[in-house]
Amino acid sequence: MLRLGWVDYLNCLPIYYPLERALIKPPFAMQLVKGVPTELNQLFLGGELHVTPLSSIEYARHPEFAYILPGPVIASDGEVGSIFLFSRLPITELEGTRVALTSASATSVALVKILLAFYYHIEPEYQVSCPSLEAMLARAEAALLIGDDALRAREEVLSWREKIYVQDLGEAWKAFTGEKMVFALFTVRANWAETHPERVTALACLLNEAKTWGLEHLPEVSLEAQALSGLSLPVIKRYYTLLRYDWDESCRRSLLLFYDYAYKLGLVKERISSLRIWGEGFVTS
Repeated sequence: MLRLGWVDYLNCLPIYYPLERALIKPPFAMQLVKGVPTELNQLFLGGELHVTPLSSIEYARHPEFAYILPGPVIASDGEVGSIFLFSRLPITELEGTRVALTSASATSVALVKILLAFYYHIEPEYQVSCPSLEAMLARAEAALLIGDDALRAREEVLSWREKIYVQDLGEAWKAFTGEKMVFALFTVRANWAETHPERVTALACLLNEAKTWGLEHLPEVSLEAQALSGLSLPVIKRYYTLLRYDWDESCRRSLLLFYDYAYKLGLVKERISSLRIWGEGFVTS
């Protein structure tokens, strides 16, 4: 049975909603496995998932392990609406302070380090924390949250008496580079793909079909997102207008740029100059 990872955040719901409800049916047995990004990364790299939305930084750390499926991505072109750096001070004043990083993220942790180093030119002290804004800010001057945790925290701080600065990291990356930001890629284990090529191609088509269905039925998906999260419908509807789900050449370009900065900062061991896309083989930049 094919085991497919499912990032258990609202950003993936448009893709998985029709699959979970059998509105779109795979031509083979398939199990959906839910988890936060870091959990799915570990399961995939440990060989327990065949396919998953992999944190994009993890692809750069293990490029030989996977192929990128030319289907859905989790990306933004500017604001992403669910990846925020919350801080008591303006970002440019965070030099030497403590920044708490959510334990649920890989790509966003790399992104905030890149932005603080190369865009804001500051060097704070980092610590990993469970994703609770109040607890994080009790021990640090700034906190990185992602996904549904970030969406809820953004609403929460609006009622706080203390002024909290909130920076959307997708927006900051766009201001810094002019590019999209790709947070997660649908990837397939290379050894499994090479022995099951027809199934991989069928799965890529299935995921594209599910994505198309979800985006064409966003009002229905948004109501489900509201029921799951407790967030208001206007917040959810705006959030879905910010996300980008289509793999294209701008995603390829932005990934290679992101990987270049990650290499310069020592977040990946080797410079990535090519991507393995299923159906293309190796494609160089």
